Formats: sequence, C-alpha cells, structure tokens
Amino acid sequence: MNNFDQLIGRTATKAAQGTRTPSPIPIEQLQQAERLLGFPLHPLLAALYRHVADGGFGPQPLLPLIGEDPEDQESSAVGSYLGRTAPEAAGSWWSWPHRVLPIMDRGCNIVTCVDCQDTQGTVLLFDPHRTRDSLSRGWLVEADNLAEWLENWLAGRDRHRDHTADKASAMPPWADASSRLHSD
Repeated sequence: MNNFDQLIGRTATKAAQGTRTPSPIPIEQLQQAERLLGFPLHPLLAALYRHVADGGFGPQPLLPLIGEDPEDQESSAVGSYLGRTAPEAAGSWWSWPHRVLPIMDRGCNIVTCVDCQDTQGTVLLFDPHRTRDSLSRGWLVEADNLAEWLENWLAGRDRHRDHTADKASAMPPWADASSRLHSD
C-alpha cells in the first residue's frame, strides 16, 4: 500500500457494509487495466481497486475497473475512458483529457473522474449539459484530491449523492480543462 493505509482500511470497512460489494482485483488485472489505458492509475485509486473492491462502493457505486468486457463503455472505468478517447473523436469538437479516468456514472452522461496525471488525484465532475459554447465549461472540481473526496464520503458529506444544478454550480471550474482538452 502507500501512505493511505488508514484511509483504505476505513473505506474497506464502509464498503463491506454494502450488499453486493465485489472482491478486490488481483495485481494482474490492475496491470492489464493500466496497459489498456496506457497510463498508471493514481496510487490511491489503484489501492482502492486492489484492497477494497472492484467498484460497487462510494457515494454512488464506483465503476468496476475492467468489468466483463473492457471495451464496453457502460460497464467499466477502462471501457468508459477508451470509449471517450476513441480515435474517431480526434479532430472533432469532442475531446477527452488524457489520463482523466471516469470512475462513477451519475446518469445523464454526467461522470465523476480522477485525474491520474495529477499527483493529488483531483476528482472532477464532467457535465456535458454545461458545455454550451465550450467543452471546458463542463469540467468542475468535485474535490481537490481523491483522499479528500473519500473522507467526505466516509463522513457523510456527500456533495455527490444528488447531482443538481445547484450543487454543480457550487463546484469550481477545473482550471486545467482548456489546456488539457485537445480542442476547445
């Protein structure tokens, strides 16, 4: 593990209270996911999948890392990322930031993501309904880092439980969105 041992332990305890929390994934599955993605997961996110469960826990159930079919955009974090970064989207108005992994489907195409490029693991919310004239407008910061996001969930401060326009408008915009998107 990393410096996250206590947080992982408390998260595992709360996740175990769920009715159908899947088992953690073996290291080989984590390595397969990282090969498919082309980048390593944020260390805390990797530890969650390795030591807590393969999704199914959190403010809303986290997506499984790979799932049954890694290409299925609906069933896994890897599939969701690969579907959003498909080559056919290159050169279009649509782009997805490199190394921003969707981890939670909140419905209506709204997703919670972890920035695996950022050492803090910023937790982002992407809401395509806010993009109007600029794709970067759809990116908001849900938490400055993954540890804070988990602490909020563990403490019952779920600003992510009910996604409403009011809650999304209270989230600050992601300052790096424009520079991390391929086209805006």
